Amino acid sequence: MNNRERALAILNYQDYDRMPVVHFGFWDKTLVKWAAEGHLTPAEIQGVADGNDQERAIATKLGFDFNWYHTYGAHTSLLPAFERRVVEVTPDGFEKVLQEDGTVVLHRGDAGAIPAHVDHLLKGRKEWEELYLPRLQYSAERINWQALEALKDDSGREEPIGLHCGSLYGNIRTWLTLEGSAFLLADDEALFTEIIDTVGELCYRGTEAALASGAKFDFAHFWEDICFKSGPLINPRVFAAKVGPHYKRITDLTRSYGLNICSLDCDGKIDALVPIWMENGVNTMFPIEVGTWEADIQPWRAAYGRELRGVGGTNKVVFSRDYAAVDAEIERLRPLVELGGFIPCPDHRIPPDAKWENVQYYCERMRQVFG
Repeated sequence: MNNRERALAILNYQDYDRMPVVHFGFWDKTLVKWAAEGHLTPAEIQGVADGNDQERAIATKLGFDFNWYHTYGAHTSLLPAFERRVVEVTPDGFEKVLQEDGTVVLHRGDAGAIPAHVDHLLKGRKEWEELYLPRLQYSAERINWQALEALKDDSGREEPIGLHCGSLYGNIRTWLTLEGSAFLLADDEALFTEIIDTVGELCYRGTEAALASGAKFDFAHFWEDICFKSGPLINPRVFAAKVGPHYKRITDLTRSYGLNICSLDCDGKIDALVPIWMENGVNTMFPIEVGTWEADIQPWRAAYGRELRGVGGTNKVVFSRDYAAVDAEIERLRPLVELGGFIPCPDHRIPPDAKWENVQYYCERMRQVFG
């Protein structure tokens, strides 16, 4: 079997010869550190992107088989994006930067943390109709037709490739911010709904075009990131009523093309949204962040049965520790793998504190234990 066949067999509860060793990419700073340590050359880390040849070469050196986040799809965010520019410099040396998505962040070059949001453009209907709505219309230029042409012949494909169906609420949450989305829902529910419906239509049209092109995909995929460590960043009832139907419309379409696996990338504690995704055709949770909330596929499987699958759930923190920590984590994964329909994978991109030798050891042990 090749890795494409293995992955699809596992997620469909079929026989397979061994568990593929799967990853979710690397932080840029991780690759820079590993190059400085001599594990990689500066040339090897140039141009690395999910699923491309450069990334595949690095993953092979470590012992991974493939990156689950190897997907293609339409551009379903702002087109054109806003021009990034500095709008203000504060007396203490911070820059207020307008980003491509219309949010304003506080940034300083020597800061290592994620910059703080301090403002955003999308405040109400005026900004929506003038600045955002024109940037969220479907057009053929949103599709990389050359990439799709290369996916029409899948006869020699050795790893799974997904169809990225977009983000139905994650981008909206970014544009509005958490507080802004809460206020807009209370102050102008009609506009809140219109924004969701506009994005939903754009994602549907992009997915439809990619499928109609004749490109062959192995699974459908969404990105959201709409949960914090304590739960969702949107009321689940609102999410079910306003966003759920768009998932259903798109997953009905992807299933009509034979894609019975639909995965979804959402960080944080997703438990309250899992049943909504399941009801609307999303059946594979990713990356199942262990984090401070100890996400685990086992209670979800108990609640929703074998229709729920998972990719992820390996605590990436062990890569910064030692071999014993890696061994303990793999032992923790054993009963989860035995459930079926689950492929272990680091629960986010491998961070800069990861030790090269620990990641290599993880890959070796995964083959020994689950081979």
